[in-house]
Amino acid sequence: MANTTRTGLIAFEDGTVFRGRAFGAEATSVGEACFNTSMTGYQEILTDPSYYSQIVTMTAVQIGNYGISPDDMESNGPKVKGFVVREISPVASNWRSHQSVQDYLAAAGIPGLEGVDTRAITKKLRVSGALNACISTEAISEEAAIEKARAFGGLIGVDFVKEVTAKAAYPWDPEMKQSTPFTVEGTHLLREDTSKHKRYKVAAIDFGAKFSIYRKLQHHGFDVHVFPANVSADEIKAFNPHGVFLSNGPGDPGAVGYAHATVKELIEQYPTFGICLGHQIITHAIGAQTFKLRFGHRGGNQPVKNLETGKVSITSQNHGFASTREELEKAGAIVTEINLNDQTVEGLRLKDKPVFSVQYHPEAAPGPNDADPLFVDFYNMVAKHHDGAG
Repeated sequence: MANTTRTGLIAFEDGTVFRGRAFGAEATSVGEACFNTSMTGYQEILTDPSYYSQIVTMTAVQIGNYGISPDDMESNGPKVKGFVVREISPVASNWRSHQSVQDYLAAAGIPGLEGVDTRAITKKLRVSGALNACISTEAISEEAAIEKARAFGGLIGVDFVKEVTAKAAYPWDPEMKQSTPFTVEGTHLLREDTSKHKRYKVAAIDFGAKFSIYRKLQHHGFDVHVFPANVSADEIKAFNPHGVFLSNGPGDPGAVGYAHATVKELIEQYPTFGICLGHQIITHAIGAQTFKLRFGHRGGNQPVKNLETGKVSITSQNHGFASTREELEKAGAIVTEINLNDQTVEGLRLKDKPVFSVQYHPEAAPGPNDADPLFVDFYNMVAKHHDGAG
């Protein structure tokens, strides 16, 4: 439970300070402030490596009412630098819960703040754009916290991927304990006999992947082998995969030049599917650029339109950068999807190669499952490339 005798604050680089009640760890952290509009899934948000270096404010009124479950982790622990909510639930009521959010963050050394006007913080970030911030549950003056926020270097040009990627290559869940049996038929996933369906090896490059992505790939017919972000193209070729998957991750896609070079070489040979940061790395690999969004897209309700089919999907998103449409088209890519809120690029495919990517998170966790068929599309693309049949 939150200790109401403890106070804390979040201070922004523009001099604004919000005070509230502290929970979680007694600590001080700096990072980029952002907000997430999801109603549920706070545990998945806390453990999403894409949030590394960020202080997350939730717009939902109460957070923590169903506690923390080990089965819902998206990485090996929380990756946020701080957590801000309107109200942290004093009760964690769920038979799957092992501990409260308060205790979970305290054990991880991450400060939390409740009792602040999260609507005001959200509006500030929407109007001002992304701001660096300092969150503290320690005895610190407002002036000192503001200075710490101003001293944070930001995300542009910084490689945060190296902080969250796998340390070495490994097979994901080789005994297949985390996935139900799969079959693929058209664009629908069926749970029935799997003996007539071939499984394919996929090399998944981990830029800060969520575990749910690997579960989805496995569930849709892939044996997943995870590689660290700095893997070379030659190492991937030695593994001899049927396809390559590029994961999500934190920070500036322009700062991971080693990944651009590797992916540029791999897409010449392998069917490739990228999401989020993986999508942006493909953008750089073909010679186009990315740019920083004003306040990013983070939540489970982002509308995306497929320009080739006219279909609109509600998607889960977490990113602060986007691909430049004009440069993608100049580089020979086809922009397949756009965000209906701001018209930014949400998907691409290459004209002459079996390569496609999306800016959002088709694995959701949390969020809607509208984009789940993209994993089937990847399976069919790999099958067609290797066997001549979708």
